[in-house]
Amino acid sequence: MAGIFVTGTDTDCGKTEVSLGLMIALQRRGLGVLGMKPVASGCLATGAGLRNPDARRLLEQGSRPVAYELVNPYALAPPIAPHIAAGQAGIEIELDPIRAAYQRLAAQADWVVVEGVGGWRVPLGPSLSVSDLPLALDLPVVLVVGLKLGCLNHALLTAEGIRARGCRLAGWVANQVDPQMLVREENLATLAALIDAPCLGQVPTLIPLDSARVADSLNPEPLLAAAPVRP
Repeated sequence: MAGIFVTGTDTDCGKTEVSLGLMIALQRRGLGVLGMKPVASGCLATGAGLRNPDARRLLEQGSRPVAYELVNPYALAPPIAPHIAAGQAGIEIELDPIRAAYQRLAAQADWVVVEGVGGWRVPLGPSLSVSDLPLALDLPVVLVVGLKLGCLNHALLTAEGIRARGCRLAGWVANQVDPQMLVREENLATLAALIDAPCLGQVPTLIPLDSARVADSLNPEPLLAAAPVRP
């Protein structure tokens, strides 16, 4: 079993699309892959309970059927910061249920792709944040950089924060969120020079979004090369 934690420079940088693309890229290599989004706000009420659209896509892309509650242990209704949404619901987000759900997924797959919520330092509670999740799950991190004005600062600060937290930055992905971005190639060159981790791909602006085409843009080989050897 191996896994990866996908974080981003900010909200709407493309974490879900890259997570789905990584799942497909790994599945194309014959691996059993499951997705997970431990905490999600902006969930919709259904007959089965609160459901998050991004978490459902990760569930559906999985190599085998699993319970929704394993993919998304903390489903919160309001589309707001998760610690505020949890407080309004009278819920405290804790690591133990997330760790238990991850272990059950990991027992059924070769790889688990875990998507964070918001950016790296988004609070999940008074003393808990997104940055605690990969440490609790013992996972390296992939950083999704939303290519737009300001991304250099966001990306470099996030990469610095990942390492300062004691996590391994396994790679980064450039996602073209602003098709009109000026000097794109120069920004990419700067990111490649200053982020000390392999670039796993450059995702173009895709309208409509297509996870298979995202996978076409990604190279998971550096992740596979660094993964634990299976007995």
